[in-house]
Amino acid sequence: MVMMTGSLAVRGTVVWLTPQQGGRVSGPPEPDYDYDYTATAYLPPRTADDGQAGIALREFAPGAWRTPAEGILVPAKGHRAQQVIPGCIVVITEGTRPVGLLTVEEVHALAPDGSRVVPAAVDVPPAEVATTTDPPYRHSTAASRWASKHASDDQLANL
Repeated sequence: MVMMTGSLAVRGTVVWLTPQQGGRVSGPPEPDYDYDYTATAYLPPRTADDGQAGIALREFAPGAWRTPAEGILVPAKGHRAQQVIPGCIVVITEGTRPVGLLTVEEVHALAPDGSRVVPAAVDVPPAEVATTTDPPYRHSTAASRWASKHASDDQLANL
């Protein structure tokens, strides 16, 4: 998890909205190998009015409505920090009009010189790891699947 107080490098999947959905009339942007696609963005529950950030995308397929992409998020001056974690959605806007959705799969903080900030390793004593029984929190049903018991679990235990 990273708090967006400075620029972040993100990688994920972008889905461009169709003109019928209110997206770009010209369809998905065509990547230019000399320039990145730049626009504005926000992370819900914020809106274009109170959580605007800049976004630059590259490495996406030309003309594809859904494609992997990588980019940089830059918070607007004066906006509060926002959590950016794998699985969150970034709404890509042109002005205040949503034109695409980026599902974040990977996120890294960037140093002022543009290099990735590598977090320090955290040492967890083995006793704490062994006593932790709570499943990790997820924004999906993954936590319930992680913690649920199935009849096949008993068969595996007897092997």
